[in-house]
Amino acid sequence: MFSLVPILTALIAILVIILLASSIRVVPEYQRLIVFRLGRCVGERGPGLVMLIPIIDRAVMVDLREQVREIPTQTSITKDNAPIAIDFLWFYKVMEPTKTVLQVGNFELAAQGIATTTLRSVIGSIMLDSVLSEREQINNALRTRLDEVTERWGVKVTNVEIREIVPPREVQESMNRQLSAERNRRAVVTESLGTREAAINVADGQKQSAILQAEGTRKAQVLNAEGYAQALENIYNAAKGIDSKTITLKYFDTLKDLGASQSTKYIFPMEFTSLLKDFVQGREASDSKNK
Repeated sequence: MFSLVPILTALIAILVIILLASSIRVVPEYQRLIVFRLGRCVGERGPGLVMLIPIIDRAVMVDLREQVREIPTQTSITKDNAPIAIDFLWFYKVMEPTKTVLQVGNFELAAQGIATTTLRSVIGSIMLDSVLSEREQINNALRTRLDEVTERWGVKVTNVEIREIVPPREVQESMNRQLSAERNRRAVVTESLGTREAAINVADGQKQSAILQAEGTRKAQVLNAEGYAQALENIYNAAKGIDSKTITLKYFDTLKDLGASQSTKYIFPMEFTSLLKDFVQGREASDSKNK
């Protein structure tokens, strides 16, 4: 007769193994288990080895690492009624796993809805120019408001980053024209500054050249005057050692040269006659001595 005992024993052993395997959980450092026993939350477990009561206990795994979610492009209306398209990323971290499981049914969907409505609320209170120029302030405002809402879920919003802001087409065209005008203005200013600096450099060069030229002329005149004064001093020193007879002989040499020239009129200085008289008297005195 075929016995069912071994088969039943094997089935029971397999069932026990399965139940034991399902009751043992290894929880990593970055995760926690929220344990429900007969429907009642009995707290969080982990990290490490966690034992659950088969069939009675049910566990929900919660990740404690910082998470990032993308909010798709949303059309928002600014305070001055300008429609703009914005998409952003927001970063959050679960701080209280039990609250995250008990306080909200679908955290991902709820968080996306809150992020979308918060974005429209923040953008609706800001002018278009401020939206385009004050991105960091908008990030801080979004982070603060999202954190206020998600705090009751045990979630901390750590950062919000706007990725792209797309203004209306007419605003983009106006911005492009303004940017082009600004570039042209900078080009004109840069060119005028270059021309001004070039003119200043040329003027400075001409000034330095004139100064150097004047300095050279002054030094040349000083040297000429010093040379002339030195020449006069040399002539004066030489003249002091010449007596009247030597001067008279010089005059005679000059007369000799004049006589050899083709001139018919001569002009003699007044002192020449006195020198000639002294020379004649000296000659007569010499002749009388010889007699």
